[in-house]
Amino acid sequence: MKRTTLFAGLLMISATAFAQNIKLPAPQQNGGKPLMEALSQRKSAREFDAKALSEQTLSNLLWAAYGFNRDGMRTVPSANNKQEFEVYAVTEKGAYLYNAKENTLELVSDKDLRSQTGKQGFVTTAPLNLVFAYDTKAMPDEKVAYADCGFISQNVYLYCASEGLATVVRGGGISKEDLAKAIGLKDGYAIVFSQTVGYPKK
Repeated sequence: MKRTTLFAGLLMISATAFAQNIKLPAPQQNGGKPLMEALSQRKSAREFDAKALSEQTLSNLLWAAYGFNRDGMRTVPSANNKQEFEVYAVTEKGAYLYNAKENTLELVSDKDLRSQTGKQGFVTTAPLNLVFAYDTKAMPDEKVAYADCGFISQNVYLYCASEGLATVVRGGGISKEDLAKAIGLKDGYAIVFSQTVGYPKK
């Protein structure tokens, strides 16, 4: 009986280990609204429907935010091409590090950490909170890092405007030290912004 229980437990652990990361579908790099139309509809929202985003939408969104659009080059610029940022996706199911090269979400926590991404009430029910953190050794100039982060955030805004999603970027109201610990942020990295994404609340 003990052996059966032990074997079942090992199977569960093994299944969990293999289920940690999410391989996203290939991002769809065409379609959407024309740029000028997306710009005309770009706005911040603070009310979100709780409906989850599909894996395809996540893939498209993360590629637009910080994916590769040509060999070794991102969809956003960075000073001296440092590419110093990492993007985390915080959802109800857990927190993930976006691996753009593999187009994979790598699990860093299986807990629902959305409430730690900000003090605003909507962060706990919106389906997705992105967290942007940068390598302070690769980019020691904080002001430049903040500018680079702005490019990422704006790409998220434009994607959301193009696809009828709601979003808002947030710099304040975040316990950055606590959030860094919760997502297991590497030493030498610092959180800049969080950005909430979801469907508009009707």
